[in-house]
Amino acid sequence: MGVLKPFVLSVFFVVHEKTNPTFNMRQNEFEPAGPSGVMLIDKAPDMTSHDVVAIARRALGTKKIGHCGTLDPMATGLLMLVIGRATKIQDLLMSEDKEYEGTMTLGKTTSTQDRQGEVLEEKPVPALSDLEIRAAFDAYVGPFEQIPPMVSAIKKDGVPLYKLARKGVEIVREPRPVHVTSYEVSRIELPEVDFRVNCSKGFYVRTYAHDIGERLGCGGHLSALRRTRSGKFTLDRAVTVDDLKNAPREDLLKRLVSLAEISLMRGA
Repeated sequence: MGVLKPFVLSVFFVVHEKTNPTFNMRQNEFEPAGPSGVMLIDKAPDMTSHDVVAIARRALGTKKIGHCGTLDPMATGLLMLVIGRATKIQDLLMSEDKEYEGTMTLGKTTSTQDRQGEVLEEKPVPALSDLEIRAAFDAYVGPFEQIPPMVSAIKKDGVPLYKLARKGVEIVREPRPVHVTSYEVSRIELPEVDFRVNCSKGFYVRTYAHDIGERLGCGGHLSALRRTRSGKFTLDRAVTVDDLKNAPREDLLKRLVSLAEISLMRGA
């Protein structure tokens, strides 16, 4: 999913530069030249994705920065920042499949489906076998539907659901199609289960943990999450938040993935 034909990004930029003179930053007098590319960040816990964008804007001296897919404050791992002309391909990059490593804790259901929410219900965790746990994971492989959580950024009448949730409002959400390509259960020490999942855009890992807990009959929530891949980008070239704060601007610019390299990666 999300795979584009070779050279599509190159064509995208050539067409826009020829048909839209303001697109070429080097020639647009109203938009000064600045860095362009993708910066891969290893997000630290207890900060929002917007916090990372704000740090990057200060570090690189440019306001034209966005990110490709929100990571919640408790989550860590790969956050892709699009800078300068790369903001034009933000939606394309966000459409790629993702990989996450997570931990679910069985026996407690929470209001946010993760450890930061209020505990709504507690149940004893039975002596589940590895086979029973893997069977619950097997039920969520391939295409299926998820009901987005109330703490998502999906909008209802222009208002994000998470803002309604903060006011104690809950509305009916329509199920949305998602896809899990593969999963791996790496540790079972009840009530905790560690897993890795490869999934489509729009997939909610917190809902995945919640639904598996429900299927096992004891409930559960997501207690840890780390994004390890988005499309062909991994953490191998990621910049830490500390480096983003403290490294010289020139060193950070050398860590940018260029638009030409992105085009080759997606066409490979």
